[in-house]
Amino acid sequence: MTSHPVTADTRTVRLLSVPSADLRDALADASPGVEVVLWDFQAEPEGFDAADLDAAVLPYTGRAHLDGALDAARNLKLVQTQSTGYDGVADLVGPDVAIATAAGVHAAATAELAVGLALASLRGIDDAVRQQAEGRWQSARYPGLADRRVLLVGVGGIGEEIRKRLATFEATVTRVGSAARNDALGHVHGSDELVELAAHHDVVIVITPLSDGTRGLIGREVLAALPDGALVVNVARGAVVDTDALTREVLAGRLRAALDVVDPEPLPEGHPLWSAPGTIITPHVGGNTGAFPPRILALLRRQVELLGEGKEPDNLVRRGPWGHRVLDQEPGPDLRPWR
Repeated sequence: MTSHPVTADTRTVRLLSVPSADLRDALADASPGVEVVLWDFQAEPEGFDAADLDAAVLPYTGRAHLDGALDAARNLKLVQTQSTGYDGVADLVGPDVAIATAAGVHAAATAELAVGLALASLRGIDDAVRQQAEGRWQSARYPGLADRRVLLVGVGGIGEEIRKRLATFEATVTRVGSAARNDALGHVHGSDELVELAAHHDVVIVITPLSDGTRGLIGREVLAALPDGALVVNVARGAVVDTDALTREVLAGRLRAALDVVDPEPLPEGHPLWSAPGTIITPHVGGNTGAFPPRILALLRRQVELLGEGKEPDNLVRRGPWGHRVLDQEPGPDLRPWR
């Protein structure tokens, strides 16, 4: 895809596609300056020429069928995800196309699942469900969440929502970001401290974007440093945690795991984590609750309104046309690092 010249037209969005009829109908009146059309990427667009498309909202889940689908949209300026993560999206479009995420839409739902998974494991609810299926009544003392030392890896919007919920349960939280720093809430440790920090924590909750810098971040050394009986909760992306290393620790009975995401996803049939004691697996449902439809609609309506007014859309992680210098404006970051 060729580079866009730096002109006002490179930021003008007049035709935007959405992947469902419900979204198209709900956004039809969002802005008189933006026409909203339907394109689910399963078939050729109907009623418009893909070459005229300025912006596209991607489907919520599943991107395999998108490979090559956007090639016909050769004048595309912006793609909007319905997810917080955007790994793989840059591979679908040219380098001059902006990428915006649904940051904030999934924060509450993902945070409640992260804490729910931690509670379920730390209170033995997974064991109780198995025992119920067998008709067994077996009381035991479990660690619980109160007074646990939690290592929260990722301090972006969802990480902060998790932190607030953990405080309600009287857990002690240590925050880890890409680099050490202080903020309004106190100290954030750097990811280079993970091995040292792991030795002093009972729970690790992972909520970081997947990137070259975070792939395998929770690897063999970090996992080995955790105390016996520690819990690993992953609500980020599966590849942030080394699956093989985690599997070895879980099968040895040394660690427990509560995973909403895995690598590969889904796990192959017969993978030992499916049946490993001390393991809870949910099928990547972190943000998929009843809160999602109205929240994503509110975000998309806001984006259409901004675009119709010629303004910069929210949640840009790759700025595309909005990153070029215009008058006194400096270009922003291309891809936002994990925080």
